[in-house]
Formats: sequence, C-alpha cells, structure tokens
Amino acid sequence: MSKIIEFIKECECFFVITLNGEYPAARPFGAIMERGDKLYVATHDGNEAHAQLRADGHVQIIAKKTASREWVRVTGIAEECADTELKRQFMEECPVLKCHYESAESERFLMFAISVKNVEFH
Repeated sequence: MSKIIEFIKECECFFVITLNGEYPAARPFGAIMERGDKLYVATHDGNEAHAQLRADGHVQIIAKKTASREWVRVTGIAEECADTELKRQFMEECPVLKCHYESAESERFLMFAISVKNVEFH
C-alpha cells in the first residue's frame, strides 16, 4: 500500500471520482493519508462529494506525475470515518487541512476511509 501513497503524494494533486447518479463526477483533492490497509481522504459538508460518497461509496482515485506519463488508478469503496484521533493525525500529516478546519472536531471536516479493491500503475 505504501507504494500507492508515495506515488500519489509525489503528484501533489489527485482526482477523486464519485458517482453522481448515473454519471461520474471528478474533482481535484490534495490531502491523502494511509493507515493500515486503508487510504483516507478529507472533504467537507458543503459540497456534493460527501453526499455522493455517502450515497454510493464506489470511488476511484486517479493521480498523474507532472513530469512523466506515469499514473495510477485506485478503485475502492469509501466509508465515512468519524474517528477524531485519525482526523488529528490527518491534520498533522497534511497541514493544508488546518487552513480549512479549525480542529479535528469540526463538524464540517469529513473523512472517508477507502478500502482498496484494485490498483493499476501505468
């Protein structure tokens, strides 16, 4: 799993693809964390991403290195995670989150754990 997170972090920006009814919806993300066998992404309650992940947890992450044609696609199932200690760790590991949320206890700070089902490196 560490190979995945290292690759994505090298890319700096990655896309999270959710289902918006019958159609995919992609948006850029910048914060990702790995713990155990799961990846974690953060979002907030003021966008459609969290609603789509709550309604249907099927998700893909796509990241491409800027200076090459290398890319990765991660397919998995996302489930909301309310673990405050994990949120604290996420904020420490990805300081950009501190610009958006006052604390790990913020009701707006939503975190999703992704159980990885498939990984493709290209």
